Amino acid sequence: MQTYFHHQMKKEKNTQNYHDYLKIDSLLQSQVLLSEKNGKKAHDEMLFIITHQVYELWFKQILFELDSIFEVFDRDLIGESRVATAVSRLERINVIQQLLIDQIKILETMTPMDFLDFRDLLTPASGFQSAQFRMIENKIGLHKENRLRFGGTDYKDKIHSQQLNKVKKSEDSKSLFYLVEEWLERTPFLDFDNYNFWDQYKIAVEKMISNDKSIIEMNENLSELEKENYFKQYKITEKMFESLFDENIFSKKLNKLENGLSYKATHAALLILLYRDQPILHNPYRLICKLIDLDELLTTWRYKHHLLAMRMIGGKTGTGGSAGASYLKKATGKHRIFDDLSNLTTFLIPRSELPILPDNVLRNLSFYYDNQNGIK
Repeated sequence: MQTYFHHQMKKEKNTQNYHDYLKIDSLLQSQVLLSEKNGKKAHDEMLFIITHQVYELWFKQILFELDSIFEVFDRDLIGESRVATAVSRLERINVIQQLLIDQIKILETMTPMDFLDFRDLLTPASGFQSAQFRMIENKIGLHKENRLRFGGTDYKDKIHSQQLNKVKKSEDSKSLFYLVEEWLERTPFLDFDNYNFWDQYKIAVEKMISNDKSIIEMNENLSELEKENYFKQYKITEKMFESLFDENIFSKKLNKLENGLSYKATHAALLILLYRDQPILHNPYRLICKLIDLDELLTTWRYKHHLLAMRMIGGKTGTGGSAGASYLKKATGKHRIFDDLSNLTTFLIPRSELPILPDNVLRNLSFYYDNQNGIK
């Protein structure tokens, strides 16, 4: 009896087919041309539907990867291997995003006149109503207070009722931005064994600026007016660093933002960027880079989408009632999430000016061999 059962199981497994496994019938029956149902088939509507359905499939994969990254970070202790896993998943998301950007080229093979053959049939449907894309934005960390209003209404008013609870949950849950900020704030090397990195960094910056100003002052090839312009720029530079060194100034700036890294997290991220050559900071550095890439790729996708809308509909209102291309252009700049990480390059200083780390700190930033316990 058992042998027969196993035989039957093996037989059933062998009947698994590519067609059945991927639900090909359901997949290929999901393209219904409204133009054809209305008696005048528009050839490019098929391209339009398939391209957007593929977008939604990739959005599903991005959400799947984001959820796995949340599992990595939503804990007090995050080991090196877990950070490496998060980096790998972020890299996959970024490759998918590049693919989404490239898909716009396919839509660009459709002319504005081809689009007009079926555009009116789409109203009031719009890409703005994509629940999965809104969930991606929420999960990454776009605050609802920082969103552009859609025709004076909340973006959730445009979401399908079946998806609304999922979107609300994504808005109310911890975001990737929040989890990364918490992780950065736990960085132990800012004040370690009586060594305060921030004090040493401030001394190095002041020395660097002073040296630069001296070089300008002693340069005989510069006129007094040119020197004056240089010094004005250095005043601006000093102001920027001042906000980094003074928590009160930093907090006032932060209070004006809906989405900004905390003082402690900013310091930690800067330390990682400055000392990325230290072995234990390799993966944290790669993680920061992937987060910046993630934000830049989202921005690029929005901008490309804006250009596509301009090409297809010009200044017309979008099918969902938005300002069309104008709305997309504004969202490109406003819906940035990890701007604070990108802007940290402002505060990088040359390797030659970096504070020399004490041996005990270097030891903890490196992997070394202990005769009793092995590699640490």
